[in-house]
Amino acid sequence: MKIGIVAKPHSKDFAATLNQVVQWLHSRDCEIVVEESIVQASPLDNVLTAPREKIPELVDVIVVFGGDGTMLSVARSIQGRNTQILGVNVGSLGFLTETTLDELYPVLERLLAGKHTTDRRSMLKIEVHHSNGTVETYHALNDIVINKGALARVISMDAFVNEDFIANFLADGMIISTPTGSTAYSLSAGGPVLYPTLDSMVMTPICSHTLTNRPLVIPAKSSIRVVVKSGEDVMLTVDGQVGVALSEGEEIRCTQSEYQIELIQHGDKSFFDVLREKFKWGER
Repeated sequence: MKIGIVAKPHSKDFAATLNQVVQWLHSRDCEIVVEESIVQASPLDNVLTAPREKIPELVDVIVVFGGDGTMLSVARSIQGRNTQILGVNVGSLGFLTETTLDELYPVLERLLAGKHTTDRRSMLKIEVHHSNGTVETYHALNDIVINKGALARVISMDAFVNEDFIANFLADGMIISTPTGSTAYSLSAGGPVLYPTLDSMVMTPICSHTLTNRPLVIPAKSSIRVVVKSGEDVMLTVDGQVGVALSEGEEIRCTQSEYQIELIQHGDKSFFDVLREKFKWGER
């Protein structure tokens, strides 16, 4: 099996762990491609190297060491390939990186034996239509966020679903998320928790100035259009990692992406086990 390894910068303690993982995979005749920035920081023997964005086309599985942010950047680089992703949490919360370092080797054993399970997760496709006629296209696993800049002024946005007018939103911003992203920023803004394989999207206003503007769950096949009516220093962020400046009159069109990603599951944990672990449900 061809295994890719991606990670964010870590302490020297992690370098020793990574070396052990590489040796373990080599002992099972795996071909390994490691993100080149990792090898530059912590030299490894008998591995190929490649930039992060090139690894999906070279391997069958990518093992991601980090938090959800690292996972999100890898997910956007898959772009329709059949490359599966295993997230290993060495960060803090980690909804996507649900496997811990202590649990890694049993999960890898199931993977190499072909006894693992996966979840297919939907993504968003976003088109930003600028006033000058240009269109930028992005894909997101978690969410997109329209929010204000440094000045504490609300944004006025007209929102449409399938060209049916919903309402004008006066708010600090708007979040459009996948079910996977429902446990991220949308949840903090008062949105619902959605089962990650549901075929849906969530629109969640941020600090709405109208009490009747509430989170809205809509079918994934819907088309969402948001027009910026007024606001200063308005920004669109994609998965919290890509930023695009927006001006008055510009619009965002959001649909379900033609891309999906396949996440390797822990095997012994359900989605509700992860929720209890991360949220401490029943303990507070």
